[in-house]
Amino acid sequence: MFDKILIANRGEIALRVLRACKELGINTVAVHSTADADAMHVRLADESVCIGPPPSKDSYLNVPALLAACEITGADAVHPGYGFFQRTPASPKSSPSTICISSARRPSTSA
Repeated sequence: MFDKILIANRGEIALRVLRACKELGINTVAVHSTADADAMHVRLADESVCIGPPPSKDSYLNVPALLAACEITGADAVHPGYGFFQRTPASPKSSPSTICISSARRPSTSA
């Protein structure tokens, strides 16, 4: 089981993922653009990280920003939500599996 999940989405989708994580006792990290700083998913998450300006390509679809958010928060996994990655042209650098694999490769900080 995961201790902390980063939710790489916003709005109702992020709220559904948050609710499921809470029911399972999993801590959550919401990512958001500067325009979404006061959004409900940000307020309800255990932690939040701003990942860029309002255009989705500069925030929610910015894989390096998502990986940095994982590093900063120590998230164990990334939940891509629904929609953003499906609407993006297939690209190995922007797929949810790439984010999860890249995140899993980071060095362990535990003793």
